[in-house]
Amino acid sequence: MQETPRLWTRPFIFLLLGNLFTFMSFQMLLPNLPPYIEAIGGNKMEIGLVTTMFSIAAILIRPFIGHILMTKERKALILAGAISLLLMTLLYPVTQVVLIVLLLRFAHGLAWGWSTTTNGTAAVDIVPRKRVGEGMGYFGLSITVGMIIAPSLGIYIYQNYTFHLLIWISAALGIISILLFTLTTFHTPESVKENQEAPPKFSFIGSLVEKRSWYPAFVTFLTTFGYGSIVTYIVIFGNERGLSGTYLFYLFNALLATISRPVTGRYFDKRGPWNLIMFCTSITFIAMWILASADTNMDLIIAGALFGLGYGSMMPAFQAWVISKTTTARSGIANGMFYSSIDLGIGLSAVVLGVIYQFVETASLFKISSFLFILVFILTWLDARKQTETWQPVS
Repeated sequence: MQETPRLWTRPFIFLLLGNLFTFMSFQMLLPNLPPYIEAIGGNKMEIGLVTTMFSIAAILIRPFIGHILMTKERKALILAGAISLLLMTLLYPVTQVVLIVLLLRFAHGLAWGWSTTTNGTAAVDIVPRKRVGEGMGYFGLSITVGMIIAPSLGIYIYQNYTFHLLIWISAALGIISILLFTLTTFHTPESVKENQEAPPKFSFIGSLVEKRSWYPAFVTFLTTFGYGSIVTYIVIFGNERGLSGTYLFYLFNALLATISRPVTGRYFDKRGPWNLIMFCTSITFIAMWILASADTNMDLIIAGALFGLGYGSMMPAFQAWVISKTTTARSGIANGMFYSSIDLGIGLSAVVLGVIYQFVETASLFKISSFLFILVFILTWLDARKQTETWQPVS
């Protein structure tokens, strides 16, 4: 009987924790920047641009870092990304001029694109390929928990204290991530060592798109386009409805995403992504409509719990799906494309919904976005029908 490769190594644990604090540091700011821009005089279009500028920058930097990851060792790149994120965070309170904040947001996007791509690729290097669904599921949990707990904490601090306190707490979390990355080691694949002797030529498109993985990356883009309405408008929605517990949506989102992750990761390795993603999109669609109709904090709790079960389980499945279709040598590029699809989806969502927002109420934005999850269901079902062989764990 073949021995199951070990997953929980010291480098994997430290990388997972470091990535968790990186995401918490960043995600604390995310839902609070739109109302902050509004508070310093920004209009509705500028509220959308605060997300879009960031996303464009993250997408632009990823082909370059994806190419660099083909030839460079991981640790220095990971530390450079984490330190850059910390510096960008500390600069936000320096100005209250909307234009300068938007430019700062662009620079922050460059740092974020660098950091997420290097961290995700380091995880792919460490996780055994036969346990990619489970391993990236746990790594994705550090992303999901960071994306959910941190915004709820950030919203609470912003609404009850000051923006400056929010910045300092975010910076403290960033410092913790830097320390964790400093204290661990990272695996460098043999393909990277070989490329150091004969570096491949850089191609922007070749380093932006991994052809083998384009389909799951495109479906990821549609999913995050739907999620973009929540990222940009949930705090504003809560204020409109007089709901004091907006953070409860994120809190219960995190709880259900955490509880379901071990099960969904193992299911992916055994059965593949299709049935899992179709189930998750159905749950997420229902959650969006409950959120749009929320009049009480209990409605937010129910919507958050369902969203955590659906969307929270879906995203690591997408990442594992993207990775499973490519080679180890191009895993950095595939990872970059995965994260770019997320940023592009959220960024374009902010622009499109920013235009629509001028004509409809906030709740309608959630309803409109929910139909993206129906489209994701259909595309996943179509891809499942094309499969001629039973899913096999990646070797």
